[in-house]
Amino acid sequence: VQLVESGGGLVQSGGSLTLSCAASGFTLDYDATAWFRQAPGKEREAVSCISGSDGSTYYADSVKGRFTISRDNDKNTVYLQMNSPNPEDTAVYYCNAPRPGRDYWGQGTLVTVSS
Repeated sequence: VQLVESGGGLVQSGGSLTLSCAASGFTLDYDATAWFRQAPGKEREAVSCISGSDGSTYYADSVKGRFTISRDNDKNTVYLQMNSPNPEDTAVYYCNAPRPGRDYWGQGTLVTVSS
């Protein structure tokens, strides 16, 4: 039972990057799945979330209009498409899936945005 993020790397400001969060051992569409990030020296913060029932989404103000969260139920994977990233988006991005009795976290994937 685990979450595995992938897709991080170095991207130029104004470019695009898509992160993936693949689950094994449980289904992501059962409940909400979220992306968090933690920049060096800062606390972890919520970036985006997608509900399990109707797929409704939430975005932090700092990424609204630039990032898009989505889910592929057949692949049991949640994505975070990052458009027009800027250096302030540089962080380790984590996938989170809170479930009854346990809070699942991935290992994180580093995104570095160059100016």
